Amino acid sequence: MLMGLGYPCVMVAALLPNIWFFAAAGALTYVADWYLHQRGSYLVNRLGKVRAGLPIRFLLRQLMVILLLARLDLAEEPLFYTAVACFLIFYGLQAPHGALTTLIRMRRTMPVVTRNVDLHAVRIPDAPPNVLLHRPAEKMLHLDIPAVVGILIAAETGKDVIGYVGAAITLVLAVLYNAVLVPYLRRGRLVPPAPAVLKAVDTWLREYQPTVVLYFSGSNESAYQGNMWLDTMARVEGRPLIIMRERGLVPQLAETGVPVICVPAGTHLMNLDLSTVRVCLYPANVGKNIHMLRVPTMKHVFIGHGDSDKLASVNPYSKVYDEVWTAGRAGRDRYALADVGIRDEDIVEVGRPQLAPIESWTGTTKNAVPTVLYAPTWEGWDDNPGNTSLLLAGENIVRRLLAADRPVRIIYKPHPFTGIRSAKAKAVNARIKAMLDQAAAERAAEPRWAKEAASAAAGQSAAKAELARIEARLTALSAPGRSGGDDAEESRVSLADPAQEAETAALRAEWDDAYWRSFGWWEHRTVSGAQPKLYDCFNESDAMVSDISSVVSDFIASGKPYAVTDSARLGAEEFKRQNTAVRAAVILSNSAEEIGELLEAVTDPAADALADARRELKSYLLGPDEPTSMEQFNAAVVALAAKAEARNAGVAQRVSEQVVAQPDREAVSSGAGTGEAEILAEAATTADADAVGAPGGDAPIAAGPTTVR
Repeated sequence: MLMGLGYPCVMVAALLPNIWFFAAAGALTYVADWYLHQRGSYLVNRLGKVRAGLPIRFLLRQLMVILLLARLDLAEEPLFYTAVACFLIFYGLQAPHGALTTLIRMRRTMPVVTRNVDLHAVRIPDAPPNVLLHRPAEKMLHLDIPAVVGILIAAETGKDVIGYVGAAITLVLAVLYNAVLVPYLRRGRLVPPAPAVLKAVDTWLREYQPTVVLYFSGSNESAYQGNMWLDTMARVEGRPLIIMRERGLVPQLAETGVPVICVPAGTHLMNLDLSTVRVCLYPANVGKNIHMLRVPTMKHVFIGHGDSDKLASVNPYSKVYDEVWTAGRAGRDRYALADVGIRDEDIVEVGRPQLAPIESWTGTTKNAVPTVLYAPTWEGWDDNPGNTSLLLAGENIVRRLLAADRPVRIIYKPHPFTGIRSAKAKAVNARIKAMLDQAAAERAAEPRWAKEAASAAAGQSAAKAELARIEARLTALSAPGRSGGDDAEESRVSLADPAQEAETAALRAEWDDAYWRSFGWWEHRTVSGAQPKLYDCFNESDAMVSDISSVVSDFIASGKPYAVTDSARLGAEEFKRQNTAVRAAVILSNSAEEIGELLEAVTDPAADALADARRELKSYLLGPDEPTSMEQFNAAVVALAAKAEARNAGVAQRVSEQVVAQPDREAVSSGAGTGEAEILAEAATTADADAVGAPGGDAPIAAGPTTVR
């Protein structure tokens, strides 16, 4: 709205002409531009696509200043020519500025981004100060403010010198900005060339000799899919390595001591020395997986990012992997029922190592008021009503919980993807948050809860102070380099520190405890962002309402009552038949009128008719409690690594037994030309070279003796 009003008003003010109106409208446009870029609004990209990007908008405003001066009959005055010359020169200075910032970024971009990888073999200098390269185009364009302000004041007061000073300040600042950037193009301030960096990475790989890789690629919103496996990778049998493909995902990676290499270019990945890797784990089915799947010397495993009855859990794409690992028997049966080509012998049940932090239910509520977690999944990529309860049932669920006969506390944790595709889902999400905010305010005004709040105020204040202290320390620990260091600098300084890792883990645990103590156990809460984690919400809750997703399967590990919404209106029996994870759940219709059954099971163990069913379903979905999931996972890694070793040894033996015929010397001497002899000799040499194996861990697959004729 500010953008839509500001620029037309600037034009109208210039035509009238009215200097004060122009100044107010111009200030409005500056504020609107700043606000849109600070918020990262989609409107910024939309304006750029219709050729109304930031440089054009600034140029338009400068032209309106020129028009204003002309309408004020100042077109023949020195101030007018000063303004024209100033803006022309200023516009010309933007070209070298853009070239400098682009060149610096390009020449400081390494072919890889790393964490916990020692790249001492190459010299990586410090990055330029963040103030120079963070949104530099905006900074450069805003240097026109002294000129615009000075010219307007001069036009109003008749003191042209003010306009001259403003124009001079703008041009001097623009020249200085360019001059300050030039030294950062010197060879000593740039990162080494790509071949040198890749050679250093290969040297490190040969020294470290990774055996197990977590390969992760995806959008910025999918970082959680890789983060959920970090703790498992830290405890896996062997020498773990995380390979990523998108630079933008690296900053979103949670703290880990496992080495991380982000390789955006497929050609660079294919040439890395991964010859020691025997098992590669894939948490998501994405197109870039093909760049790693091509390597035959390692075994490839789909581990997914959750276990549920969604169609994504039985994706036919999984046929490309050597094995598919599921949590329990349910995953195996799911693939058998789907009949998508996954062989039963290729499925391995390994449990869910990530579920170790989930606390088992004691049979009683944690606080005097039961806490119900509402954790709906997102709307999905299509309009299937069964994707999420949010659209058809979300508000009904929250409304009925708020209207329950006995007080209930609600923790609302929407899926991180909520609203990225559906505007309706985004709107419902906002309305639910507003409902909970209003309900929390109303509860705080009630005498009973006001009394509780007064008695707990001191403890909550102490918890908030503790949170601030912990967050400050975590921020300091998570900042490996100087403020504003770029990817190259952070790759240099981000090395594993066991003592720091232990301190970070302890602080995270303290943070979780302080967070839940920082507000009342009766207060409704919306939880978003990475912290607190979903499993922390599980432990704080006495029951959960959710949808068909891995959230339900994970919550079953707690043994607590739960409800799932039949948003597609299949009917309770058919819904249970199609979805294993809901067989021990209270089934909700879109009206959520059955929510009372869930609350009764929470508050009265005698009314919990599904307790035994939940115990049986837990074993079926997630596997046995003994051996532990981590032990099962490690056993599967070791077994598959042994298969990879056996395969590689077999290939090497078959290659060594290949029969490569030598050129027929009689044929050569009797009539074959020199060129033909050279071709035959080259073919024999090539066959011998192939027997050694391709770079990057590849090895040929020999089908039997080969004769070159």
